[in-house]
Amino acid sequence: MKIILRYLVCILLLSACSVQKYLPPGESLYRGANIKVEKDNETKTSKKQLKKDLKQALSPTPNKYILGQPYKVWWWYVLGTPKKEKGFKAFLLKRLGEAPVLSSRINSKATAENMESYLQNSGYFFSHVSGDTSHKKYFVYANYQAFVNPQYHLSEIVWAGDSSKLIKTLERISEKRSVLKPGNAYNLNDIKAERDRLDLTLKNRGYYFFNPDYIMAYADTSIGAKKVKLYMSVKQSTPDSARNPYRINSITVYPNYSLTNENVFAATDSFIMYDSIRINDTLHKFKPRLFASTITYRPGSLYRSRNQNASLNRFINLGAFKFVKNKFERVTQDSGYKLDATYLLTPQKKKALQGNIDGFTKDNGYLGLQTSINWKNRNAMKGAEQLGIKTTAGIETAYGDSIAKKNNNYRLGLEASLKLPRYFIPFFHIDENHFYPPNTNLILGYEWYRKQLFYTKNFFKFQYEFTWKSNSRTQFNLGLFSLSYLNASNVTDTFYAEAAVRPSLLLNVYPEAILGTSFSLSKTIGQRFSKNKWYANLAVDLSGNVAGLILGAKHYREKEIFGAPFAQFVKTDFSLHYTRRLKNNWDWANRIQVGIGIPYNNSSVLPFSKLYTIGGSNSIRGFRSRDVGPGTYRTTDQDKLFFQLIGGDYKLLMNTEMRIPLSSLFSTAVFVDAGNIWNKTGILFGDKAKLTKNFYKELAVATGIGLRIDATIFIIRVDLGMPLRKPYLPNGERWVIDQIDFSNAAWRKENLVLNLGLGLPF
Repeated sequence: MKIILRYLVCILLLSACSVQKYLPPGESLYRGANIKVEKDNETKTSKKQLKKDLKQALSPTPNKYILGQPYKVWWWYVLGTPKKEKGFKAFLLKRLGEAPVLSSRINSKATAENMESYLQNSGYFFSHVSGDTSHKKYFVYANYQAFVNPQYHLSEIVWAGDSSKLIKTLERISEKRSVLKPGNAYNLNDIKAERDRLDLTLKNRGYYFFNPDYIMAYADTSIGAKKVKLYMSVKQSTPDSARNPYRINSITVYPNYSLTNENVFAATDSFIMYDSIRINDTLHKFKPRLFASTITYRPGSLYRSRNQNASLNRFINLGAFKFVKNKFERVTQDSGYKLDATYLLTPQKKKALQGNIDGFTKDNGYLGLQTSINWKNRNAMKGAEQLGIKTTAGIETAYGDSIAKKNNNYRLGLEASLKLPRYFIPFFHIDENHFYPPNTNLILGYEWYRKQLFYTKNFFKFQYEFTWKSNSRTQFNLGLFSLSYLNASNVTDTFYAEAAVRPSLLLNVYPEAILGTSFSLSKTIGQRFSKNKWYANLAVDLSGNVAGLILGAKHYREKEIFGAPFAQFVKTDFSLHYTRRLKNNWDWANRIQVGIGIPYNNSSVLPFSKLYTIGGSNSIRGFRSRDVGPGTYRTTDQDKLFFQLIGGDYKLLMNTEMRIPLSSLFSTAVFVDAGNIWNKTGILFGDKAKLTKNFYKELAVATGIGLRIDATIFIIRVDLGMPLRKPYLPNGERWVIDQIDFSNAAWRKENLVLNLGLGLPF
């Protein structure tokens, strides 16, 4: 740490000494602006707020400084101009450097005029701003003096003009959800926003050729009392084409369009009609039904931009087309107001083959290598169906737990998936025209898993599910039916010998079937650059309910299906994320996760694939994944060796993290994590693992710091965590803050946990 601090100090000293000598003759470095505000006695807005508002009109933006030194400018000069635009030097210059903002770019008079215009546009009429510059050493400062008069407010909004249908329509829609309301402060941006809103509303009522510039606003400030009477109207120069609503005359689709194909527009006899849509598919690549289900309007309907955008978005999300373009042209030979719609679609390459080789580490102490081959057909049945076949092979070997060494894991897998861009329910047809097309996913898979010294598992699965969005921020998933079947074979005598001492280990090799239905809902609130952003996810997973009713299951592993006892449980998950943007672009990120799994009747514990886990790089970062819980139980090396997974039926996880940007390349974080998992019964790990009313006294707590490296495509994350509270210690001794000793090698080895990951933890 001392070396890093010394390095930073040296960089600052070098930048202080060296930037001046790099500056061109007669130039100074722009240091920023000083704004002084004087206001009329009747001006209610505070000087602080006025300064903040006026800063929006400042130009240019000064360089970044640390301790008064332009460190990024120093890097700019030291690195110099790169010879190649995409070389390593160019990358460093983009990440570390910043071009100097020189005095020749400062025009205080023009900026003062911009600030004055800003005040006028914000309703501070008859205000005045003046500006000049001053120098200190090799820095130049801009100085501005503003005198601000009282702000004017809207008294009423009046629509003027003729009694045409367009004016009446504008007057009606302006009464609903208008940005302009009597009593609001006058603001030119509000007027522009209202014009855009009216234009968008008209576009959804057939006015295809209308645009916001046709709306005129006139402010009358002569009525007194610092009030503005706002007159709005349609310009007399507005053409007839923009004054009338349009209907769709025809819809034509070219599904094999190419920029290099000049003969794409075929003769009339090459078209077929399907559901009132003209289709030119001379190559017969697509079924006509695809276009009928994707386009959300028909000839004779009123033009609506909402339908236009929805149809474009649905074509793009099909995945079968590389480029999607549409155009609307007025029908000139008709005296009415009609549009011909045309879609030009460039298909994606139909088939693709991709191979991957991945190296990885796991929180359970294994590292491994996995290879996969993916084959995809993007138009398998001529309806934009995506057929995928994936094969995987992998090996994992233990590197942390000495007891697990030589107990390698081997995997082989085969999975076939079919994605249909519609609701697929046999004997039923569902019409829909949402902005996003729904998808039906069918997945069939098999995995062979060998735990070298103990057993082999054969895992079969089938999933039938729907996914859809009601809007860009709300997504649903309905797993109508899923079947998982697990069967173990080649169980070794070593494993059975250990199971004779600890019978609960047999749960690893018992056959089991899971007949499931699931539903999940996720919702995001807040735009990308919003100050407050929320994300919530709710999921419900049910298994064995219908089978239990039919077969009358009442006791553990009593009833079977396909030769194996079926699981019965209800599982509910809830996750809530909240991020707040603070000053200096700091982000305060928070997450809470609650999971409740209730096995019943034919099951006493959740299936291993459904258990909750905790700890590791995306959870409690001061503990490894198998070192927390369940409850106050502390897992042993034998547990880690023999159990496929160590988890619980219940989960509580809480995270809070302060994310601090250092530069465009680096950022850091300080975090605190807390949580634990618990079991419903003591079958696996005894009574210490059971959930009790004192669960809040059994939470693990950890803290730490992290470094993030933005590699543009992905974020490389390094987190160093340490425990503050260990739930497996005796009650009253669980807080271990007083035991922190960074100088002790043994303490560091036991308590410091280094986590590596890609992307943010939550």
